[in-house]
Amino acid sequence: MHLTKRLIIQLTIFAFVTVIAATIMIFGYIKLPNLLFGVGHYKVLLELPQAAGLYESGNVTYRGTEVGRVESVGLTDTGVQAVLSLNSDVAIPADLNAEVHSQSAVGEQYVTLLPRSADGPALKDGSVIPRDRTSVPPDINSLLDAANRGLKAIPNDNLKTAIDEGYTAVGGLGPEIHRFVKGSTALAIGARENLDPLTTLIDQSGPVLDSQSDTAESIGAWASHLKTITGELQQQDGAVEGVLQKAPAAADEVRALFDRVRPTLPVLLANLVSLGNVAIAYQPSIEQLLVLIPHGVATQQGMVIANHNTQQAYKGLYLSFNLNLNLPPVCSTGYLPAQQRRPPALVDTPPVPQGDMYCRVPQDSPIDVRGARNYPCVTVPGKRAPTVKMCESDQSYVPLNDGFAWKGDPNATLSGQGVPQQQDSSSPAQIPAGPAPPPVAVAQYDPRTGTYVGPDGRIYTQSNLAETADKEQTWQAMLLPPPGN
Repeated sequence: MHLTKRLIIQLTIFAFVTVIAATIMIFGYIKLPNLLFGVGHYKVLLELPQAAGLYESGNVTYRGTEVGRVESVGLTDTGVQAVLSLNSDVAIPADLNAEVHSQSAVGEQYVTLLPRSADGPALKDGSVIPRDRTSVPPDINSLLDAANRGLKAIPNDNLKTAIDEGYTAVGGLGPEIHRFVKGSTALAIGARENLDPLTTLIDQSGPVLDSQSDTAESIGAWASHLKTITGELQQQDGAVEGVLQKAPAAADEVRALFDRVRPTLPVLLANLVSLGNVAIAYQPSIEQLLVLIPHGVATQQGMVIANHNTQQAYKGLYLSFNLNLNLPPVCSTGYLPAQQRRPPALVDTPPVPQGDMYCRVPQDSPIDVRGARNYPCVTVPGKRAPTVKMCESDQSYVPLNDGFAWKGDPNATLSGQGVPQQQDSSSPAQIPAGPAPPPVAVAQYDPRTGTYVGPDGRIYTQSNLAETADKEQTWQAMLLPPPGN
């Protein structure tokens, strides 16, 4: 037979491909050297209490990766012994557990190796995995028998009712269940992608759970109170229903009220803000007032109780009419001098005099003890002053006079504190101011003759002040003109 050159080349290429395919089949897929001579593998003995469906050529996995096969499964005096052929390229710790699992519902058992520790020696040829380190899945026949007994324990009518109710519950919900399963899958994928944050969250949730455990009594009390509230709401269902029914109308009335007061409400609120600031500044005084009001009310009640259940025609307050007029006398120190005081007959509105007008006697004087000079400083506890400026400064109160009559410099140049002065005004209703009066001075007089030296240096005589003057001086005589007039 004559072969052409082209045919010879084709046969050569075909033979070369056949040899390569056979080599891959023998060494890569069939792994014939391993099957015949055990090349690249070592054998480990696995002791099991029972075969549990494990068969020859079953897979052996380590950390989810296939590392060998089951070479044989045989009986022993104490159970079953399986020979595992493991890949020599993978170092497997000797301290491990071996478990037999089912890869699918129809069988296909395999062996998985679960290391207990990465320390220590690795498995080697001839190593034995003892029986106390192995486990097998439960017998499927036992599971089916237990399930059968459980189904027989349920009455048929009840089982039929449960199946019918289950169908009613989920019947026609295929799209919803599909969305639920799809969403659960997406949630699981997202959780897998964010595994590190989830792990951190779980690790750091311990203190939160501990706090919940520590406050278990408080949570229980809160739940009990909530139960009480819900019970009361249930008992007052009619009242709650009435509130819900009338609430819209009430809200409309409130809205209409706000619409009506809208022009004036901002002004009122602004004034309340100012009043609130004043109340904050005078909070101690307001508190003191609230403390004293009950005592004042008790005092007022005491005035009435004295006439209670009596035969008196007057049932009012029990008062004493001991007036004590001018005790203590009226204070004139710190006000305008007598020469600058306006006659009471004038009815016009003059400008307010300059300065602060208040009684300027010493603070411990019995005159006008509740006057401005004894006002307590709200911002400076323990200090008393007539003005806010003096309260908030280092200046202390200095009196102008230690007696009853007005004395001292009208301009208060000695004390440094301003005394009110009458202002000049061009208003038609204002009386034109005359020349400034001379300052009031004090002069010594001779009681024998009634003579004294005036501010101008001249000697004057006041005869009614002398010792020889008529002792019969009454208020009626003061109203009569002197003799000869």
